[in-house]
Amino acid sequence: MNREQSHRWGAYGRRGLVALLTLTAVHNGASTAGGQYLTLRSAVAVVCGALLLLRGSHWLLAPVAATAAAGVWGWPMLPLLLLALFDLAADRHTPAAVACATTALVGNVLLHPAASLWRPQQYGSSLFLLLAVVGGSWMGNRRRLVQALHAQVEHLRIERELREQAARSAERSAIAAEMHDVLAHRLSLIALHTGVLATRKEGLPAPVVERLALLRTASTDALTDLRDVLGALRTTDDRAHTGAPTPVLRDVQEVIDQARDAGQRVDTTIDGAPDQAPAAHRLAVFRLVQEALTNARKHAPDAAVHVRVDYGPPATLVEVTNTAAARTGQAVPSGFGLVGLRERVEALGGRLHAGPGGAGAWRLAARIPHPTPRQIGPSA
Repeated sequence: MNREQSHRWGAYGRRGLVALLTLTAVHNGASTAGGQYLTLRSAVAVVCGALLLLRGSHWLLAPVAATAAAGVWGWPMLPLLLLALFDLAADRHTPAAVACATTALVGNVLLHPAASLWRPQQYGSSLFLLLAVVGGSWMGNRRRLVQALHAQVEHLRIERELREQAARSAERSAIAAEMHDVLAHRLSLIALHTGVLATRKEGLPAPVVERLALLRTASTDALTDLRDVLGALRTTDDRAHTGAPTPVLRDVQEVIDQARDAGQRVDTTIDGAPDQAPAAHRLAVFRLVQEALTNARKHAPDAAVHVRVDYGPPATLVEVTNTAAARTGQAVPSGFGLVGLRERVEALGGRLHAGPGGAGAWRLAARIPHPTPRQIGPSA
């Protein structure tokens, strides 16, 4: 049952309670009036019940009406007065609740109704009134605490969603930067070689020389466009800390060797050659293995890690598993590294799974299908 349904059923329950207490007050009033139901006190009881139902009206109307009725007629109107006092205390109007209770008791002392609030026990009604005020205060504090907890949970949920969105955006920017490095490297080679050929145009047919010039112009224009796009994607911090460019297409063996140098036990199984996979796949493989080894060092520092990479085709496969750790790392996980990796893998049409692998082990596995010839386009 969600909060809206709970609130709706609570409203239904309150209406039923008010109706029951109103009927009780009318019946009690009739009992003290010789069995006559059509009396002024019955009409006042109905009015008090209606005011208790209309919570949108001024908060003091129902308590004042119930206090006046109980002060004039005593016990028959006590149920409605108790509910009014409970509402006042629950809504942080405790002084007003105490004032209403005192007024009703003083009114019975002055008017001497047939069924006084001071009878049959001298302090019986005072105890009921006190319990109504205390119970209302407790219920109001509990309700406000629950509302505050709900608001806090909602705030944390929204904050986590925003963090996940930020992690995805950061990963997209990283993908764009990496692909810029790869494409810029290849386009630079094209521009370089076409420039060399253009300088040796003697003996070449005129159409070939023209095509070489066009190819060099297109490659340099593409480089300029790539730099413009990357500049739009980078944040202010990225621009302020631009240093040496990241090596293009770093080999996964590099991060494995770094892990071994740090004392991590890593064994590998690599099938196929990296050249069999697209450049975006090789960048994803590097990031997946890097993140998996980093997480293993944080949370299972003494566990053995097995890395398996298959460059395919028809798909690039990555699987990193680590055994159960004898001791637990002290690092607190952020939980957003895997969010970025999942964004990267899904952007390439693949699937990523990360979770327990049984017997205390942890497993990260990704499958990225190679693009079909139709996706790549016709060969030149």
